[in-house]
Amino acid sequence: MIRELQGGTLDEAKRAPGYARELRQALQAVLTERTILEKLRKEHGRDGGGEAAELDFAAARAEIGRRLAWATETAAVAESDTPQIERISIPLNELSAMPKASQRLLDDSAFDIEGWLAGRIAHKFARAEAQSFISGDGIDKPTGFLSHPAVAEASWAWGNLGYVATGADGDFAATNASDAIVDLVYALDADYRANATFVMNPKTAGAVRKMKDADGRFLWSDGLAAGEPARLMGYAVLIAEDMPDIASGSYSVAFGDFRAGYTVAERPDLRVLRDPFSAKPHVLFYATKRVGGDVSDFAAIKLLKFALS
Repeated sequence: MIRELQGGTLDEAKRAPGYARELRQALQAVLTERTILEKLRKEHGRDGGGEAAELDFAAARAEIGRRLAWATETAAVAESDTPQIERISIPLNELSAMPKASQRLLDDSAFDIEGWLAGRIAHKFARAEAQSFISGDGIDKPTGFLSHPAVAEASWAWGNLGYVATGADGDFAATNASDAIVDLVYALDADYRANATFVMNPKTAGAVRKMKDADGRFLWSDGLAAGEPARLMGYAVLIAEDMPDIASGSYSVAFGDFRAGYTVAERPDLRVLRDPFSAKPHVLFYATKRVGGDVSDFAAIKLLKFALS
């Protein structure tokens, strides 16, 4: 991709912007091929006109309808509930990497070193984002949905995620283990269930896919076509390595409409600076991406807690 470099020459300095563009395109191509909680809805920062430090938007906390009533032609109309709007700000945090390679290696290598580096940077960016969207603490990184307080579904309130307990500490219940999955599904409002997805790690998936209903049928079904996700009770399953393992009191399964419930804010551009001067005889590759994330609808995501209650 990038060849015939003349270290330290004016000609190289003139060509450097073109090299950076090529590397940035390679990085972006790899990133777009990777699935990072693809069910999460993405909200981009503004495309131009300066930098955006955070994404501000309004989220609806409630809907009209709790006091809707049928009325006759002459009957008085009662006031209905008014939807509540809450302002949410998602800071954009910088994700960066700066590997280096010697100029001689770049010149003499038998394969595309810079393309390989682009792939490794993209992989690390993807892993860091995925981990943060799930369990990030919000300090210089996105706030993961598991970082918010969780309360029993019966006492759920805005600002918390509701959970359903399995009925056994650190495991599924010894009898009727699949009941917890059923309860989790129907703890989510019907408006969200249509686009809902299960999220769990491979170890949890291995335990869940063995479950059967009362008639001996597996609750889990594999995708029928290439690229189609497995399904649990008819809902897609996303395998996320960063979800916690099953343990005492763990929230190892999430179920919800993540497009509605979690917002990813990011600057659309991935920036790459190729620096052949600062660390001679090495070339530095400084890649940055600004991204943030947080829960935007606490009613859209439910958790399965591995505990008695």
